[in-house]
This record gives sequence, C-alpha cells and structure tokens, in this order.
Amino acid sequence: MENSSAFSDAMLSFRIDGQTFALKTDLVREVATMPKITRVPQAPESILGLANLRGSVITVLSVARLLHRPQGIPTRIIVVDAGERLGLAVDDTRQIVAADQSSDAIEIDIEKLLGQAMPARTERSARGGGGGRASRDETPDEIETIALVAFAIGDQDFAMPLAAVEEVLRMPAEIAVMPDADEVVIGSAAVRGELLPILSLRALLALPAQSQETRARLLVVRIGVHRVGLLVDEMRSILRVPETMIDAVPQVLSRGQAEARIQAICRMKDGERLVSVLAADALLRDDITARLLNGGSAEQGIMAQNEVEADSEQFLIFRIGEEEFGLPISAVEEVALLPAKLTPVPKSPAFVLGVMNLRGQVIPVIDQAQRFGAATAKAGRRRVIIARVGELQAGFIVDAVSEVVRVPASALRPAPEFGNEETRVFEQVANLADEQRLILIVDPRELLDRAEQDFLQALGRKGAKGVP
Repeated sequence: MENSSAFSDAMLSFRIDGQTFALKTDLVREVATMPKITRVPQAPESILGLANLRGSVITVLSVARLLHRPQGIPTRIIVVDAGERLGLAVDDTRQIVAADQSSDAIEIDIEKLLGQAMPARTERSARGGGGGRASRDETPDEIETIALVAFAIGDQDFAMPLAAVEEVLRMPAEIAVMPDADEVVIGSAAVRGELLPILSLRALLALPAQSQETRARLLVVRIGVHRVGLLVDEMRSILRVPETMIDAVPQVLSRGQAEARIQAICRMKDGERLVSVLAADALLRDDITARLLNGGSAEQGIMAQNEVEADSEQFLIFRIGEEEFGLPISAVEEVALLPAKLTPVPKSPAFVLGVMNLRGQVIPVIDQAQRFGAATAKAGRRRVIIARVGELQAGFIVDAVSEVVRVPASALRPAPEFGNEETRVFEQVANLADEQRLILIVDPRELLDRAEQDFLQALGRKGAKGVP
C-alpha cells in the first residue's frame, strides 16, 4: 500500500518554454515521441490536431498554448486519461519524482486547463446518429440519374458507372512487375492487405502509348468476382447525369474490340463534350480473365465482395491546401470544374461566392477553404463538389478531388469532441493505418447551419437572373 500511495503522489516533470512543469502521474498512461499530426480546421487554438498512436486516434493539444506561453517545437506527447485519451505536446519530458521533490516545477491541473480551453465540449449523441450518410430520398420527384466516375486517358474523356468502381487511388509506389507479360498487364501491388492486379486501361482500349502522367490514378473495379486496378491518366470528376443525356453507341461504330468496351456515350454541355462510358465486364480479354480465375474460386470472390461491401463505406477524398478530408459518396451529387466566373448574388452573406449554372440548375457556390480556415493551393484548376444538404444542393469549392476510397467499418472512429461548434462538421475519422493517414470525414448535414440553409432555399425558390 505504501508503494502504491507513493506512486499516486508522484509527478511527471516536463519542459515548456524553458520552464519546468509537472502533473500527477495517476493521469499519465504513457509518454511517446511526437507523432505525425493531422490538423483540424476551426479547432480551438490549443488543439494541434489528431494523431494515430498504435491504431488509436487521439487528440493532441499544445500545453504551451494551454498555458498561454510561446509555442516551441514539441518532441514528446504525454498521453493522459481525462475522460478520453489525449496527447499533451511538450518540449521534452524530464523525470518522475515524488511530489515533495518537485519544488522547482510548477504543478498544473490538466483537467482544469482543458475545461477552460474547451468549455463547449459536449456529448456527440445530441447530434443524432446516421454515420454521416445523407439520404437522397427527400426528393421523390427528382429525375432519375446515373452516377459516373469520369477520368481521362490522353485527351479523351471516359467514365465508368460509380457502382462498378470501388475506389480511385494513387498509383502505389511498389509494383511487382510480371515477367513476359503483354502491354496490358503492368504488374501487381499490395492494396489494403490484398494483392491487386494492375492493368493499363490505355492498352485495353488500344489507345496510343504515352509517357506516364504524374496525376495517374488506379480505378479499383470489380470484373466478375475479381478486384482489378485499371491505370488511367487522371481522375476528372464524379457526375450524376439524367438518363436522357446518355445514348447507346451507334451500331455502325460497334465493330472492333476496343469499341465494344464502350457501352454508351454521355452528352455533356449540350453535346459540346462527349464522354465514353465503359462497360466494366467487357474490358478484359478471355485470356486475361482466365489468368485471374486461376487466383481463386468464384464462390470465394463473391463471398469476399459481399463481406467488403456490407462492412464498409465509400468516401470522396478532397484536398484543401495540403490537408485531406472525406465526404460520404452518398452525399455527393457531382464534381465539376470551378467556372472561370461566378454570378454574384446581391446582399448575399460572405460565405456565398456566387451561383453557377449546372445544366439549367442554379447552384450556390461556397468557398470551403474559407469556412475551414485553411490556405488554398496557389496553382491548379479548383473543383466544386455538388453535395446534397437536406433538401437543397450546394457547391463547395475545394482545391482538388483526389480519390474515392472504400473504408472498412473497423477503420472508422467517431471524431473526438474538439470543444467548439465549428468542428461539429467532422463526424468521423478514417484511420488508414497501413498508409499512415488520418482523414477527417465531413458530416454533410453539418456543412450548413439552419440559417444558411434557409437563405439558400430562398435563393433557390427565387432563382438568379443572368446566370451564364
């Protein structure tokens, strides 16, 4: 008992801005080196961000900022249990000493400091459940649409039905090249703990060879019962287009093998832009399909596919500055290029930059970087994510749309409470441990508050004259 009492009275000392501080060790769970930090936009100043600590997502706070002292370069985090596990970033840790031997250290009450820095910490349960998924059933009169993933090969536009695309990923750094393979087969790579065959969609479509694009992406699709990575030059957007804009391929063109892989033509911008829609199941030659079949039984493949789809969720990954965020794919109506000019709306609030015309619909456009308090990229053509928020549609400007990822439920965690209303927009965290990535998942229901939704609904009813 004496040893236990002595330990509970012990203090862990650490340094901040040249001064020694201490806290009771009964709160301390461990001390670790400073991990990689994922910033949380609009979080209180004391929160540095989120970190992955051996598979657990923890909030990391700056003790210097909690104490209103200059922020140095923290090298350690002290993991404490204060209702939830938190990481306290400090310059360095010193030693564990008995309370009566720490006279040169200033004792801090970490729970009191947290209460002062984040008074608005509340239970997330008040926000309701739903996992961030937005329902599209609120518009029963909506025209039937088809969701497509659009991408480029050279200067040609193609698309595949979103239902056939599991993920859109960056090209893996490590690829095992297959010896004596034809130009269609690039090799294989480990993706999500599974060996994924990688094929060149350019070669499958018999398009001329070209140097590798730096923005190349892998479309992970199901062909039969197998997952296959298809290399494309660039991901362009996600489209939801009316069935009336999609035409069958003219019969006179359906002659060669490459043409047979195109199942329809999508007419964009009143026919000024044509997108060839590919049929996933018609992409592979019989010899390539036979090689894939040798890797496992059809029954195993179907069981694995059903298990993955039932216990995972798809997210669209977008970037603002150097930071990545995710949005449930079910909330995404479309991804479009930001028009060169938006039509201003008189007397509109600052968060509305203007409106754009999307196939006859007036879409209010919001600068998401401004709302997240993040710096935007200086180069590149920005994108607009058209999302459904309740009963209305709004466009959110982002710097880039990079991937579509399928995240298993086991890798999704509720986002910690960050102590203010602005961060309620983040509902979950995707912990992609094998890629050392933490991605904040946006709750589409929280993208706009009630007053903003009322304004945009009024704008939609009124319309906007002169939209180009």
